Amino acid sequence: MQKEIYIVRHCEAQGQPSESQLTEKGSKQAEYLADIFRNAKIDRIISSPFLRAIQSVEPLSEKIKIRIEIDERLSERTLSTKDLPDWFEKLKATFNDMELKFEGGESSQEAKNRIVNVVEEVFKSVTGNTVIVSHGNIISLLLRNYNSDFDFECWKNLSNPDIFLIKRINNEVFLKRIWNEDKMIIV
Repeated sequence: MQKEIYIVRHCEAQGQPSESQLTEKGSKQAEYLADIFRNAKIDRIISSPFLRAIQSVEPLSEKIKIRIEIDERLSERTLSTKDLPDWFEKLKATFNDMELKFEGGESSQEAKNRIVNVVEEVFKSVTGNTVIVSHGNIISLLLRNYNSDFDFECWKNLSNPDIFLIKRINNEVFLKRIWNEDKMIIV
């Protein structure tokens, strides 16, 4: 059976803390996402425990009557527990050195391992098509796992929301961005 995994970056949110809610625009985007997936056969929804991720797929969950499974491994990567005024440059450095780690944070490699494990478990499961909703940095690391060209510039070009389709055919993984932010459609 060919399995499709939709990787969804959460909709527009009010901030970065785990309890940050969607903005009014983000709530409308979440409703739109539910409409986009109305014709897709979705068998499972897995979300980061962060409120903005859950709120991004609640309308879909309600529409297709599938409960949202929470998986801590889909939480956004912690760059550091200290305030980093130059966080942007530090984040960029972690794309070049996957083992680089800042105080209280995790390396890109550690974060990538978390999310890749979730996706690989879904591929091995008996469940069909799955929506996984998470966050920009950790999704970038997942995408980089399947496409080594996915770099810091690609991360900068992600939108809220964003959608990628991952398929495995004959042990080969295919990755495609299917969200067109300018037209707000799946391509």
